[in-house]
Amino acid sequence: MTAIRLALLGALAGALAAQSGMDTCVGCHGALEGPLAKPAAAFEADVHKARGFSCVNCHGGDPTVLDPAASMSRARGFKGKIDRRATPGLCASCHNDATLIHRFNPRQRVDQLAQYRTSVHGRRLAAGDTRVANCVDCHGVHGIREVRDPLSPVHPLRLPETCARCHSDSDRMKGYGIVTDQFEKYRRSVHWEALSRRGDLSAPSCATCHGNHGAAPPGVATVVHVCGSCHVVFENLFAKSPHKKAFDELGIPGCVVCHGNHEVARPTMALVGVQPGSLCLNCHGESDKGRQAAAFMRSRIDELATALDGSEEILKRAERSGMEVSPALVELSHGRESLIRAKVELHGFDPVLVDGSVKKGLGIAAAAHRAGEKALQERDFRRKGLLMSLATIAVTMAALWLALRELERPGKKG
Repeated sequence: MTAIRLALLGALAGALAAQSGMDTCVGCHGALEGPLAKPAAAFEADVHKARGFSCVNCHGGDPTVLDPAASMSRARGFKGKIDRRATPGLCASCHNDATLIHRFNPRQRVDQLAQYRTSVHGRRLAAGDTRVANCVDCHGVHGIREVRDPLSPVHPLRLPETCARCHSDSDRMKGYGIVTDQFEKYRRSVHWEALSRRGDLSAPSCATCHGNHGAAPPGVATVVHVCGSCHVVFENLFAKSPHKKAFDELGIPGCVVCHGNHEVARPTMALVGVQPGSLCLNCHGESDKGRQAAAFMRSRIDELATALDGSEEILKRAERSGMEVSPALVELSHGRESLIRAKVELHGFDPVLVDGSVKKGLGIAAAAHRAGEKALQERDFRRKGLLMSLATIAVTMAALWLALRELERPGKKG
């Protein structure tokens, strides 16, 4: 009789729990201490909870049953702790379902699992290596946040650090033969500067180049295309350059030869030419045509830069003197554009192409310089005219003063 009463009370409690929407998973774990309490606390900020999902969607079981033995029974579908090898498939049970996922985010892709399986991480996991990254290593477990959330480990500002948790760990990477200085180098790059200091969230981070779910190191044949996904003009120029064919034949990756990969420094003209420190000298010898081309292009670009600086200096001098030279300064900005274009065209390694932009810029610089000289001549002419006018006025005033003195002399008849 007692057993029947307990069963009835249990059934009644379960019915009340179901009716009230009670979640015994959160209720019980929230009352515990230590590691068993952390999932419940973290789940409060989880994006899945905000969308109406609960523990049962991943772990199974019946959260409306008060008896732990029953709510966490295999009969009620309880899975318990998820095996790492099963995690991607479990996440995909929802994230591969377009009908389900697009109810919450119509733009979200539903091929993450297929991508992950093609990645180095996915292939190693399928081979039994459970130390590689899967969904929860990057996104978190119970406190998963939206990517756009600044606290999300995959937010653009935090993603490099998330990748570095594994890839900067020398012990963890030892078995894979992977260097562990990528994060350190990336933090010295122009990309990290744009992302962290200027707040440009579109600036490249690990996933931009290596992919996210389909993460794989870009191979020699694709590295130019990886860089070209942002630097389209540079890719098109390089594709037509003599370096493209030479690099392909030698199996040399394109852009990284000169710019590096993780530690991409801000490019300067010091990289180009035949002066000490130039990258061109790394490949081109003394009598090499490439060396001669590099020297020519560098000298022409320097010539244009010097001409533009000289024209700007004379125009600014005229402007400080009060002369109207704004049209010439505007035109000079077009000369600066020619300089930028010539520097960009260096990626085509075509002296004729570079020289064309330099000539156009030199023409603009010369016209601006003439405008500055004319303005200064006009200034000097005005100054001379002003001096002559002042001198004439001074002489006239002196003559009047002398005439008045003469009239005021005693004995002078009126």
